[in-house]
Amino acid sequence: MPEASVQKKKIVFSGIQPTGDFTLGNYIGAVRNWGRMQEEYDCVYCIVDLHALTVRQEPKAFRERILSSYALTMACGIDPEKSILFIQSQNPHHAQCAWVLDCYTQFGELSRMTQFKDKSAQHADNVNAGLFTYPSLMAADILLYQAHAVPVGDDQKQHVELTRDIATRFNGVYGQTFVIPESIIPKSNEGARIMSLQDPLKKMSKSDPNPKAGISILDPPDAILKKFRSAVTDSEARVAYGPGKEGVSNLMVIYGIFTGKTMAEIEAEFAGKGYGDFKTAVGQSVADALSPIQDTYHRLMADRGYLEQCYREGARRAMAISGKTMDKVHKKLGLIL
Repeated sequence: MPEASVQKKKIVFSGIQPTGDFTLGNYIGAVRNWGRMQEEYDCVYCIVDLHALTVRQEPKAFRERILSSYALTMACGIDPEKSILFIQSQNPHHAQCAWVLDCYTQFGELSRMTQFKDKSAQHADNVNAGLFTYPSLMAADILLYQAHAVPVGDDQKQHVELTRDIATRFNGVYGQTFVIPESIIPKSNEGARIMSLQDPLKKMSKSDPNPKAGISILDPPDAILKKFRSAVTDSEARVAYGPGKEGVSNLMVIYGIFTGKTMAEIEAEFAGKGYGDFKTAVGQSVADALSPIQDTYHRLMADRGYLEQCYREGARRAMAISGKTMDKVHKKLGLIL
């Protein structure tokens, strides 16, 4: 996607934390859909390593996780020729714009953000200013690229709404500067909320202390099958979707995503069969789907030179766009260019 083409289609922006690995929930709910958007939109995707600094990081391990996350994003279908894919900290405009937006974000708005409350509870010994102003950096991520749309799940809609408020406020003072972005809410299973395999009332999370609760997309096939076979269901031994059968319903959603089958078709397929057959089938469908992603990831990680070429070119292309926005912002504010 050459820079000159950016305005021809609507622009989409999204980012993902550099955990070094993604859960099955991350893949289904976000990254898998990013690849599909590349034909319809001009896409800008980034590894948001600056956001991860609200938690203390060990430098060597952090650096490797950033690189791993970049490679894994490519392995999941993001083509650096079609999309701009870069590492956030390699574009200084993000931090620069975030400070400007901090000055147009109200204290009360930030204090009402659900994620700040949740993260403060999780990291009570490190409730830092970055954690509080995190949404302003997220707004900068989006507004720098004049993004028309941001694909989000239910838990991120609040951030996009705040971004819209900040952009509207700035535009109201200085005239049209930022595009006001819309949320893209995935339809049906495209944005399915994948729940923990051990507690189907909780979202699948990499930070879950129970290693059996989540599937990593880099888990080997044997580990994937073992985790699904130990997944919590119920005592009814009947594959059916609906209230009261949250564990089974979660597995059915996952199976449906990877096989293309409806809930009714899945119920019919496993009518009269026990949960053992069902869990094995779900696990196998996931393992089969993730295998080519894992192969591509390992190939990319073995070619560090190519990865560096990709992320440096991605940063260059990102800065070519964000630099134009920052020039406009500087001019509107009266700063010297």
